[in-house]
Amino acid sequence: MNRMELLKKSFEDSSYVLSGHGPRDVQVLKRAFHNIDEQIKSDNYGTGAAINDFEEKMADFLGKESAVFFPSGTMAQQIALRIWCDEKGAAKVAYHPLSHLEIHEEEGLKELHGIESVLLTDRDSVIELEDVKAMPKDVACVLLELPQREIGGQLPEFETLQAISAYCHENDIMLHLDGARILETLPYYGKSIEEICSLFDSVYLSMYKGIGGIAGAILAGDEDFIKRSKVWKKRHGGDLISLYPYIFTADYYFELRKENMAEYYAAAKELAAKYNACEGITTLPEIPVSNMFHVHIHKPAEQAAEILAQVQQETGIGLSGNVREIDQSNCYYEVSLGDAYRAAPLERIELAFKLLDEKMKA
Repeated sequence: MNRMELLKKSFEDSSYVLSGHGPRDVQVLKRAFHNIDEQIKSDNYGTGAAINDFEEKMADFLGKESAVFFPSGTMAQQIALRIWCDEKGAAKVAYHPLSHLEIHEEEGLKELHGIESVLLTDRDSVIELEDVKAMPKDVACVLLELPQREIGGQLPEFETLQAISAYCHENDIMLHLDGARILETLPYYGKSIEEICSLFDSVYLSMYKGIGGIAGAILAGDEDFIKRSKVWKKRHGGDLISLYPYIFTADYYFELRKENMAEYYAAAKELAAKYNACEGITTLPEIPVSNMFHVHIHKPAEQAAEILAQVQQETGIGLSGNVREIDQSNCYYEVSLGDAYRAAPLERIELAFKLLDEKMKA
């Protein structure tokens, strides 16, 4: 077994993990369905109380006129951008170089919709107003991801969001929110979800990434936008005969966790401080602005994997199941705080970080 395999196994064998909400197994589904009324009827090709009531609830929550449930965020966002490009008569959208659409979707926008992407700012920065002002004039829509996952969950200041929103509306440019984890930004911004979403013409919210459901996404906007999105949903094969297993779990975990974001945020700052106190380890950002951050280990990936595996084996505390190489001397992994952190005994966590520091020094 090589070091990377050993790291993965030691993480899987850990008694407690510090990221996420716990294992994504069948128990996630069973807990959500435990108290559901057996007489509730399933949805049918996008209609019925099971789906429509939840869509109305989420539209109200986000402060938008209407919403539609999608089986995946990839589908929802590509459709949102296609609608705005068609409306503006320009097949060009702008977003961060590390946007999910750019690095994880096999050029879906280009291959399925013929849409060209314009990359704003550099890979390591958040998008600023100046980046938007400098883009080509024929961009139909700007997409902002909040928080920006691939750079440690960083965020632009709220005043920057307001300025970008005002500029886009003044220049007839649509503004879409990749808000997969938007709830996790509320403690840092100190704003309501309605205040943030009001800056955007359309909003996407994942029902599993931060909330912890099985799968699915909400796309919200005005009535006409959602009406058109439902047509595209059918074209994409997203109108399954029934989606209620996803919807009921989404609703259950949304209600369970929507008020916990401040707790997750506080835990992220606490945990980041523990990492930054270790020799040869830093976090990005140093002080998290959401419940997410990256851990940078200033050692080769194989060596870091061996150290982490040893800590996990000796303490039963799971720090990470993988590391990603940056260069020959540095690597990193992602941390996203949820329910799991508060379940781990503090003395075990303290022991894990004591050993981590010692092994990094050695």
